[in-house]
Parts: sequence; C-alpha cells; structure tokens
Amino acid sequence: MTTVTITNDNLESTITSNDIVILDFWAAWCGPCQQFAPIFEAVSEKHPGIVFGKVDTEDQQQLAAAASITSIPTLMIFRDGIPVFSQPGALPASALESLITQVQGLDMDEVRKAMAEQSAQ
Repeated sequence: MTTVTITNDNLESTITSNDIVILDFWAAWCGPCQQFAPIFEAVSEKHPGIVFGKVDTEDQQQLAAAASITSIPTLMIFRDGIPVFSQPGALPASALESLITQVQGLDMDEVRKAMAEQSAQ
C-alpha cells in the first residue's frame, strides 16, 4: 500500500477504521524528513494490511499541535485506535520493521487493562 495523506478531516476515521496506523509527521523543509520518506514508503509497500499516513506539519499545523509534535520527523503508531508509540527522529528500515513486529505482537487486552488502571489512579 502506498502512503496516504492524513489531514484533520480524515485522521479520526483512518485511526478508528484500521487495525494499525503508522503516521509520519514531516515537513518539506526538513532534511531528516526527506531522508526518512523513501524508507517509510518502502516499508509501507511490504505491509499492505497497515495504513501508512503522512502528516504535513506545515499544512496541518492544528493537527500537529493537537498531537503535541515538537520535533520532526515524528512517528506515531496506533493499534485498535489506541496510541501505542510516539517518538521523534528518523529510523532505519530495520528499526521500523522491528517496531511493526512489536506492535503486531502487542496483547491489546493487556494494553487496555493497563490504560484503565492508569486512568483509575
């Protein structure tokens, strides 16, 4: 699957209607973002069941602010509509592949239980 453009208009529906969504927050003027873009695209081709979305922080400033993006590129991953990863910095393909494997292996019942316990405190 090729990457999709994520905006304020389609963010929520994309996250809630897909099992795993990986977002790349980027900007055209950002050198590391430009270096990471082909890696993100190549890895997306290997995982047709995962949505790989790109958020242009210049065009979607409100969305970037709502996601508390302070550094780009930033990678965010959602599983079952729940944010499970967020980290600034470009990754090599092997690290991105490893991250995908880890997210696929998450026990989401355990994640939901941990979240419920945290919010109860």
